[in-house]
Amino acid sequence: MSDTTKKINREPTVLFEDNHVIVALKPQNLASCPDESGDRNMLDLLKEYLREKYQKPGNVYLGLVHRLDRPTGGLMVFAKTSKAAGRLSEQMKTGDFEKRYLTVLNGAPSEESGTLTNWLKKNTVNNMVYLSTQGTDGAKLAVLDYRVLEKSGALALTEIKLHTGRSHQIRVQTAGIAHPVYGDMRYGGERAQKGNLALWAYSLAFTHPVTKERMRFLSEPPADETPWNRFDLSSAVKPM
Repeated sequence: MSDTTKKINREPTVLFEDNHVIVALKPQNLASCPDESGDRNMLDLLKEYLREKYQKPGNVYLGLVHRLDRPTGGLMVFAKTSKAAGRLSEQMKTGDFEKRYLTVLNGAPSEESGTLTNWLKKNTVNNMVYLSTQGTDGAKLAVLDYRVLEKSGALALTEIKLHTGRSHQIRVQTAGIAHPVYGDMRYGGERAQKGNLALWAYSLAFTHPVTKERMRFLSEPPADETPWNRFDLSSAVKPM
């Protein structure tokens, strides 16, 4: 298994590249792909990187395999060919594509580890996601595992493993158990605390679409920023 660990820079950083895939770090508050805001985004920045590196005229193909919400930073993989994009997308359907996150929650859940299962429905008008019930039109199943790694006062460093990839999933499900993500002014309610959203895609694992090698990448959140600086991130982000 290939295993790469990196610390964060303040701009998009390419961690791995071959003829088939690019693995890069998305800084917080940068969009994953173009949207109606017209803001700079990871997909266009990496296309420009490829255009300049290989002196390619015109449009450059780069497949968006998955997304991170704008305020979430961390690891992303992009496909350099349509074949690679298709195979990585298939891995997401079969569960072979694994994403883990670190987050800081307001308060620790009563159980040190567990599984959260909910039905979520998105309101496209206000871009909000709400807890719903099975059978509700448009509601989608959302499942995640959590594990509390360390506590510091009223905060808890927590690892999240997603089994589904719903919009705002981690933020809505943790808020649903009264332990919202630090810095989440949208879903945090009365417990919301101002600051950068403490949600980081720290671990990414997939099978290379061509070589079939199992690859895993790790990235620490910005350890000098609040609230990450209250925890021992080097112990949390280590090869398994």
